Amino acid sequence: MSLNPKRTVAELKELRALTSDENGAQRVAWTDVWLKARQWFQSKLAGLPVEYHYDAAGNSWVTLPGASDRALLLGGHLDSVPNGGWLDGPLNVLAALEVLRRFSEEYAGRPPVTVRLVDWADEEGARFSRSLLGSSAFAGTHSIEADRVRADKDGIRLEAALRRCGVEIDRFPEAQRERKNAAAYLELHIEQGPVLERLGLPLGVVVGTKGVERHAVTFFGQEAHSGSTPMKVRRDALAPAAKLALEIRAIAGKHPDAVSTIGNVKTFPGIATAVVGRCEATLDQRDLDTAVVAQMLHEAREASERFAAEENCTVEWSRIWSIEPVPFHPALIDLCDQAVEETAGRSHRLPSGPLHDAAEVARSGIPAVMMFVQSLKGISHNKIEDTLEDHLELSVVALDRLATKAAQWIQR
Repeated sequence: MSLNPKRTVAELKELRALTSDENGAQRVAWTDVWLKARQWFQSKLAGLPVEYHYDAAGNSWVTLPGASDRALLLGGHLDSVPNGGWLDGPLNVLAALEVLRRFSEEYAGRPPVTVRLVDWADEEGARFSRSLLGSSAFAGTHSIEADRVRADKDGIRLEAALRRCGVEIDRFPEAQRERKNAAAYLELHIEQGPVLERLGLPLGVVVGTKGVERHAVTFFGQEAHSGSTPMKVRRDALAPAAKLALEIRAIAGKHPDAVSTIGNVKTFPGIATAVVGRCEATLDQRDLDTAVVAQMLHEAREASERFAAEENCTVEWSRIWSIEPVPFHPALIDLCDQAVEETAGRSHRLPSGPLHDAAEVARSGIPAVMMFVQSLKGISHNKIEDTLEDHLELSVVALDRLATKAAQWIQR
């Protein structure tokens, strides 16, 4: 067979040299560097018997027609966060390209099923704070009216940035046409966490993406002079927020895969000489089980009210965003297990805390699964993001084996 995992690693390094600087990857969606990355990718299709086009949401599609119209989809994204890593996104796309090459050569350009590679537009949401933009259009879960007015730090609106790249946001629903004949979706990704490295495993099987509840929690106390206000009479709004920040760790700790994070805290008036009168915090809670997410939210609310009362403060909650857990397809999970075991000798199943395009595809009703490859030190969205080259090569082999199994599954 023609599969060449070393070529994937070489192409990843080539893309890194083309689109990164001393601070890391700069392939932010809807920017010139991102467009350059897409042009570079298109050049890699030369000589392949494929059709190539962009859909109405800016997703890039490469199609290798097969004997059957039923399609195996392989997906990823070339965009990055600012100062990002060299593997988050491009590994998915370039490993899928290598698999597509192998299908083309082995079957003389006519595989038993149609094979389609998709580079999703704006997976990261780094510029306009709207992740999974292109895949949500594909899935029909887009939110056009809320998204069109989003603006970046320079005041440029999302709608204008898309138009500059030839994409009209009002045509997003047309991207759903690409779902026709889609029978399965596979996505490879770096883990972006420490689990596989701690287990000493190169590869893992993703059983689904966690549900998310994200809220703003605001405590109200009373501003007062920090020098003249006795400790016993203070209504310090930071105090209940601090207690909650510690309590959510215990709440999440009751569940093996749950996570809970207060990632942002703002105090007002925010000066050293004043007791905090208002404290705003963001709380992000995640788990693969809807009931667990709901229970953690309930316990966090109760705790916040208890801590507010203890400090003679009040508290208000408002939802920022939420998404339900998305389990992947059981049959494809089993096939992924087999592919990983055949490649690496041992498999491990784990949920994904970060969201991925595969979740949007699964929400559309298309059977989907993801495979993780180990991340060194669990670090991602950073220029030091890395994975051993041997593990990268193993991931290409495992994805190819999974694609073969999934193609056979589609034909049943």
